[in-house]
Amino acid sequence: MKTALELLDEKGSRVWSIGPDASVHEALGLMAEHHIGALLVIDDTGPVGLVSERDHARDAARNARSPLETQVRDIMTRHLICVSPDLELDQAMAVMTERRVRHLPVLDDGVILGIISIGDIVKSINAGKHFAVEHLERVLES
Repeated sequence: MKTALELLDEKGSRVWSIGPDASVHEALGLMAEHHIGALLVIDDTGPVGLVSERDHARDAARNARSPLETQVRDIMTRHLICVSPDLELDQAMAVMTERRVRHLPVLDDGVILGIISIGDIVKSINAGKHFAVEHLERVLES
């Protein structure tokens, strides 16, 4: 099974981030621009949270406030659940399921290597299964 680091090597390790004082509107715009579902929230001390489209949806359902006037700090997930680069993808899925999160920052000695999402993992697993099926079909044809 692939590791978190191997998945980052395939998909890329670019991490998009935003400050906690930015507006939710700015965060949503950045996510839309880069076709991503979450941003790391970083201040002068380092990572302080993660903000996702889901965080915005939950806040919008609970509160009647404008994303233009709401700060990222007001809706972000503050407790970051991070994983090591050697964690296998099936274990990462188990963490995501148990903790009910869709994005996991990958850290090595306190350095953020990237973020993996449940979508990244599913895509990788499906690609592996597709490869295995094609290989078996070729073996059976010969």
